[in-house]
Amino acid sequence: MLCRYLPISGRKSRADVGVTIRMITAVDLEKAACIPLAPNEAGFNPKAKIPYGCTTEHIKKAMQEFVDFLDIVNIALNEKNYPRLETMLMPANFSSLVGEFVASGIPKQCLNLVRNRYHNGHPDLIQKGRFPKDAVQYASEGIEIKASRYSQAWQGHNPEDTWLMIFMFDCSRPSDAAKEVPPRPFRFLTVAGALLTKQDWFFSGRSKTSRRTITASVTKTGYEKIMRNWIYKAPELPQSKLSLL
Repeated sequence: MLCRYLPISGRKSRADVGVTIRMITAVDLEKAACIPLAPNEAGFNPKAKIPYGCTTEHIKKAMQEFVDFLDIVNIALNEKNYPRLETMLMPANFSSLVGEFVASGIPKQCLNLVRNRYHNGHPDLIQKGRFPKDAVQYASEGIEIKASRYSQAWQGHNPEDTWLMIFMFDCSRPSDAAKEVPPRPFRFLTVAGALLTKQDWFFSGRSKTSRRTITASVTKTGYEKIMRNWIYKAPELPQSKLSLL
């Protein structure tokens, strides 16, 4: 049992009862938000083209593994009255967690791919046996994985020739409580990917006095390449968000 409800006893004013009902509703919403939504079987694109023998079935299983993981963690946190993981971590850190988990899960399903064993090597996934000890500092071959709350304007550290796969998701943020945004469960919205070239990136750079991390952003042409080859889309997404799919 995740949350304990106390019966309303004794004589209470209507205002007191209203406050109690609102508190119970908030607790109930938080409890429900602990359970992430599983990927919808009907949302996978059988025509999606993924290299190295990777299939939509492999992607689906890796996504489900993360959903199962978050379910276990959030329920355990809720039982101890701790915030959910996605509301505890900084947004960028949680996005990184999603990407790292999926990147670790795909090779368990697609045996042609392995996780790049070079520390901070690029890309995340490489073909098994292609490089010594399955480790390479940089290669244009393989699949780079990125998870994001955003449906566009994705960023990387450098403009690169790479097959980029984006996992877009929605979930609560640490700032939601202060803004009185109701709790909502994690769910994957869209997965898409394509082979990008350096011309599909815009290098932001930085000034000599700036401390901002150097980044490169996917351009409109790169965005269109990625979204045309969609792998998964949540069927309940508004059509306005799927104009390129």
